[in-house]
Amino acid sequence: MTEHSRRPEHEHFHYSEEDVQREVTELEGKSATAARIFDLRRIIGGLFVVYGVMVTIVGITDSQAAIDKAQGININLWTGIGMLLLGIFFLAWLKLRPTPPPLPPAEEQEEKQAE
Repeated sequence: MTEHSRRPEHEHFHYSEEDVQREVTELEGKSATAARIFDLRRIIGGLFVVYGVMVTIVGITDSQAAIDKAQGININLWTGIGMLLLGIFFLAWLKLRPTPPPLPPAEEQEEKQAE
């Protein structure tokens, strides 16, 4: 046999249009889920809440000497509360305005409109 008459093995597999469409739909769903999971508001809000809790606890347990160092202001307590509020704001923003799913490509939209 000559090299031209040989057919690569991958040419024996034929995918139906239905299989391809199902795979594309599945990948689009996974992409939308990944976009929502890794939304920066979730990461930033979560970190601010965690660090805010830690700094607030330090502020509650601060000694009078530490407060006197900051001219009588319990700076750890106020900073912790501010961080908590900022973190809660980011998480509330995420909950109230979630990331929209990605729009389908323009070709698919045109096909849907034509039908």
